Amino acid sequence: MLVTRILTKRIYDGIVPEDGFCVLVDRIWPRGISKEKLGAAIWFKEIAPSTKLRKEFRHDPARWEEFKKRYFLDLDFEAEVVSDFLALIENKKCVTLLYSARDTKHNQAIALKEYLEKRLREAGL
Repeated sequence: MLVTRILTKRIYDGIVPEDGFCVLVDRIWPRGISKEKLGAAIWFKEIAPSTKLRKEFRHDPARWEEFKKRYFLDLDFEAEVVSDFLALIENKKCVTLLYSARDTKHNQAIALKEYLEKRLREAGL
């Protein structure tokens, strides 16, 4: 597998060609975004945090580390979903994880990027 870069971006900022292969990683469809606006991007809601975890987190920076810990455990448990996601992004030069949260530093896409980069490093990729 070869992924040169994994980026994150708020879906409301629009998608440009430089974003590469885009994947919406929200469990819930973002308000005000049409499927046409998403364009060629893929919606992979299965990789997003569970509804329970998302509601407990509430994008509260004080809960960030605990959220990441629990989300990573969930991802480890959902190995098939992670494998499917890695297969989806395989051999893409640039992958942008799209999210709708207002907080650009504490959201599931940032956490997922960290998780994926760690997994790729561990696999020597």
